[in-house]
Amino acid sequence: MMLFIKKMFGSKPIIAESKYKTVKDVLTSGFTSKSVGAGYSMKADVYYISASVELGNTTTKSIITATDLDTSHSYILNKTINMTRDIRPPKESEEVFGETVWGIKLTKESVAEMVKNTIEESLSNAKLDVDKDLDFVVRSTGVTAGFKTTEEVGKLIIALANGCLEAGIDPRKMTPSMSKSSLPERIREYTLLDLVMFDGAVVSVLPPKGKEVVANEMEGELITAGIKLAAKWTEVDYRNPCVSIDFGSTLAGRIVNNEKPYAHTIGNFLGLAGVIADSLIKGTGEVNKSGGAAIDLDSKNILKKAKWKIAKTNADRVHELIDIRKVPIDVDRFGTVPLDPIAAESAGTTLIGCDVGFNGDKLPELMDLGKELYQESGLPTLFATMDHVTALIVKRLLDVAFKEDIMIEGSVLGITGRAGITGKKPQLILDLVNDAFKDKIKDTIFVSDGLALGTSIMARCMNSMGTPKAPIGGNQGEKCILTERVNLQKKA
Repeated sequence: MMLFIKKMFGSKPIIAESKYKTVKDVLTSGFTSKSVGAGYSMKADVYYISASVELGNTTTKSIITATDLDTSHSYILNKTINMTRDIRPPKESEEVFGETVWGIKLTKESVAEMVKNTIEESLSNAKLDVDKDLDFVVRSTGVTAGFKTTEEVGKLIIALANGCLEAGIDPRKMTPSMSKSSLPERIREYTLLDLVMFDGAVVSVLPPKGKEVVANEMEGELITAGIKLAAKWTEVDYRNPCVSIDFGSTLAGRIVNNEKPYAHTIGNFLGLAGVIADSLIKGTGEVNKSGGAAIDLDSKNILKKAKWKIAKTNADRVHELIDIRKVPIDVDRFGTVPLDPIAAESAGTTLIGCDVGFNGDKLPELMDLGKELYQESGLPTLFATMDHVTALIVKRLLDVAFKEDIMIEGSVLGITGRAGITGKKPQLILDLVNDAFKDKIKDTIFVSDGLALGTSIMARCMNSMGTPKAPIGGNQGEKCILTERVNLQKKA
C-alpha cells in the first residue's frame, strides 16, 4: 500500500507517490551495512514501526506505518478501516459516557471491543507480530463533537487504551521511554534520549498552556505533526510557521507561530467539517439517514458529469447555513465541540469554529437542501457542490485568522482528511488560496492520513528519535533545533 501526497505549486496539482514497501521489505532490512563517510558505517534501512489507532465519528482505523530512521520517509504497511456505526449497542450493565455526532452511543466496553478487533485485523492483514514487530502505538479520537464535556473525552481515551491492551499491546509501547535500554536493540543507536527527554513538544510545537482548551486538541496536534512528516516526500518545507486543517467528520487543526526552539499554538480550528457533506448526501436518500456518509458512495468517476457553474452557485446557498467565526467567550460548545474559551484566551490561543446553525441545529435544514439540490441538478453536481463548499470553508477560516492577526506571513498551509482532499477539492482550494492570500501563504500541501502519520512521528518524539540531518521540527529553511533543545533542558 502506498502513502500518497498531493502537493500544490502554482496553479496545477502535482501528485507525489512514495516508493512501494512491502512488510517483508521492512522486516528483513537493517542487516546490511552501508558506508557513510570514512571509517563509519551504519545499518541500512532501519525502520520504526508504529500503529495509529483512531476512533472517529465515521470510521475506526488502525494504520500501521514504518518510518526509515535515516530519511524520515514513512510507508503505510496496512490500513484497516471499520465503520464506527457498527459498534455494538450498549449492554444493560454498561454506562454510556458519550455518543458520536450521529448519535451512536459509546461505552468503555463497546469501544474497547471495537478497537481490539480493528487492531487485531490490521496486524493480521499486515502479517505482523504484536510483540516482535510493533514498536509503538498511539491512540486518538475524532469523536468529540457529540460529547458534553472535555472529561468525557478522557473516558474515551481510557477505553481506547483498554482496547489496545486487550489486543495484546504492551503498556510500555504506549508511553515514553525513560532510557535507551527500554527500546528494542535494533533502534537504540537512533534515539537521542542521552541528550534530550520528551518534554511535551511534538515536532517542535508546544500545546496551549494550562487547562485543556478544546476537546479535539490532541487531534490538531497529531495532524499538524503528520503533515510535517508527509512533507518529507516533497520539496515543500512544511515547518514552522504553518497552518493545518483536518476535514474529518469534525474540524481540527492549528495555527503555529515561528518561536524557537519551540513554537506555540496560537490558533485552533474546531467544529463541523465532513458532517456537512454527509448531511447533504443524507438528504438524497442514496445513503442511510441515520449512519450514512458521503464515503458510502462510489464517487470515483461521478464528477465527470458534474455541472460546475451550478455547483458553485449551490455552494453559496449551502454556506448561508454555515457559521464560521472566532468562537465567542461565553460558550462552552461550538460546532457541538466542547471547549473552554477562557482557558484558550489565557493560553494565548484563538479558537476559530465552523458550525451549521447553533451547535448543528440546522443540520436537518442542510439535509433538506441536499435533497433539493439533488432533485434540481443530480448527484454528480451535488458532489461538485461539496467540493466548492470545502474550498469556501478553507477561505473563510483563513479570512478569520488573518482578521484576528494570528497568521504569520510566509506560513505553509496543510490540508488533510476525507472531506478535504477528495474530488476536485485540492484544485479549488488552491485557486481560492492563491487568489485571496497569494503573498501571505507560501505553499499549500495536501496529505492523505495526516492523523495516522502524526501518531507515527509522535511515537518517535516521545522516544527522542529525531533525524537531525533531515529535521522535521524547527523553522522553515533552518537547521535542526537539537542544540537549542539540549541547552533549554540543561537550564531547566
